[in-house]
Amino acid sequence: MTIAEHSGSAEGQHAAALHAHVTGGPTLPQERRLVTSIPGPISIDLMQRTTNAVASGVSTTMPVFAAAAGGGVVVDVDGNSLIDLGSGIAVTGVGNAHPRVAQAIAEQAALSTHTCFMVTPYEGYVAVAEALNRLTPGEHAKRSALFNSGAEAVENAVKIARAHTGRQAVVAFDHAYHGRTNLTMALTAKSMPYKKGFGPFASEIYRAPVSYPLRDGGQSGPDAARAAISRMEAQIGTDQLAAIVIEPILGEGGFIVPEPGFLPALADWAQENGAVFIADEVQTGFARTGRMFACEHEGVVPDLITTAKGIAGGMPLSAVTGRAEIMDAVHSGGLGGTYGGNPVACAAALAAIDAFENDGLCEAAERIGEIITRRFGELAASDSRIGEVRGRGAMIAVELVHPESGEPDADLASRLAASARTQGVVVLTCGTYGNVIRFLPPLTIPLELLVEGIDIVATALRDAPQPAR
Repeated sequence: MTIAEHSGSAEGQHAAALHAHVTGGPTLPQERRLVTSIPGPISIDLMQRTTNAVASGVSTTMPVFAAAAGGGVVVDVDGNSLIDLGSGIAVTGVGNAHPRVAQAIAEQAALSTHTCFMVTPYEGYVAVAEALNRLTPGEHAKRSALFNSGAEAVENAVKIARAHTGRQAVVAFDHAYHGRTNLTMALTAKSMPYKKGFGPFASEIYRAPVSYPLRDGGQSGPDAARAAISRMEAQIGTDQLAAIVIEPILGEGGFIVPEPGFLPALADWAQENGAVFIADEVQTGFARTGRMFACEHEGVVPDLITTAKGIAGGMPLSAVTGRAEIMDAVHSGGLGGTYGGNPVACAAALAAIDAFENDGLCEAAERIGEIITRRFGELAASDSRIGEVRGRGAMIAVELVHPESGEPDADLASRLAASARTQGVVVLTCGTYGNVIRFLPPLTIPLELLVEGIDIVATALRDAPQPAR
């Protein structure tokens, strides 16, 4: 059923008004508003069409269909206004349909939508590369190459590292997530739903232990790094190692923040042994953690850094940026792709980068993190089901555990997220064990809306039945 077919109802009238917004109408009200149950009737109809038309392997977190989004809300086709604590998985950091981003997209689309940079190049690609070379950590000479997705960026970073070193072995870490292509599935640690049934995977991929403060017995960062280094030296040999790939904060694995000293020790060891240190900042990049890049919290300067998600305000774009001598090791034609660095996506990226630099979004991320951490930190003092509240900036997680054993409680996380969603809050879970609630709001979310959203999640936790003793 279409919006027009529901036009006689209150929700249909509001949904119709949304189309005026999409075509230039008033700014979306920054409020949670439920005019139907979740999901509403139009979303239910669309979900049935989805079942009949879309491959079942493509899942959805919420059975509601978006009509518009902006600031801190997503408005569905039934007229419900939902608090957005997910940002499309950390993509719309500058806010959905950010005015300058939308204007840049429209202006570029009117000029050209594609020529392929490898055929007839254009300035936008060069300007994005220049911006990334300037913004990423380190004062050394850099080069950048643009692609479409985070997984594509990680895969190309591995290619570049292998070309530079002449070596084959690559190390990823426990709880890592790097993508869904064949190579990046091999790098990813979690089987279900990312890897199960899709092998065999790319070879010469090895795994090392990561610093996970809640679950590794209080091991210091340097001690955890020594354990990982010992594994690499014994199982691979330093003369075979092309690259170490690591997320500065492990995203899908549960927003795990390694103990201080872990990342710097790994980066130093890689440099001493001629391996390329690759920081996967696909989820952590672009002001998400309160710095432009998460590596900056410990002064780590990666050899290569991969970016995507927040880079272009919602348009598909990714990049590998790194030391000029490493990036230039690949032969001419060895990097690229038909759509990599599409001109419309590049225009969006330049506008988004301008917002990240000039709209105070790093500071906004810090404020968001303080509010979420304080709220759930207070709860943790009296609720032993909260194993840890962790993260940086607007990338905060609450790990839920069984209060007596401390074992992961995935069922509780699932029930909390489901309860919040029915009340109009978009919230995501993650973690190797599925027991982590993660908060990734747009950096432009009004703070009163943020507080309302996290209060709903906190109340759902308070009201959730305690396990029987």
